[in-house]
Amino acid sequence: ILGNKSLKNFCITWIMVCIALCVILPCQLLLRNQDQSTVIERDNNSLDMIEMSGFICGYISCVFYLGSRFPQLYKNFRRRSTEGTSYLLFALAMMGNCTYGLSLVLKMPATESFRALYFLHHLPWLIGSFGVLFLDIFVS
Repeated sequence: ILGNKSLKNFCITWIMVCIALCVILPCQLLLRNQDQSTVIERDNNSLDMIEMSGFICGYISCVFYLGSRFPQLYKNFRRRSTEGTSYLLFALAMMGNCTYGLSLVLKMPATESFRALYFLHHLPWLIGSFGVLFLDIFVS
């Protein structure tokens, strides 16, 4: 089990990674957009920009969503107690994440060739829902 200082350092590092991603990913998108603008026509570039923006938002959301559970884990660990934790909130959040993740899995295309692409396109939301579900087990 991580010590008090180690867990606090982990939480601080996690926050720094989130902030860095919020700065780096949009900059990468802009640079990528400038590089491609000379090669690809405007219409294709606009579609690519919209799709890439969706992925970036998905991954940033995933990082923040996963990171949202660490303060509660840290607080519980530090107090060595779960007193004051709303179990109904975590139970409902767990049910919501479970059903959301399952809805993504159950919507997978029947055709084998489209499954990998579908999985990759929905990966940040799958990580977010099932990852937070996993962390909520530790909170509860």
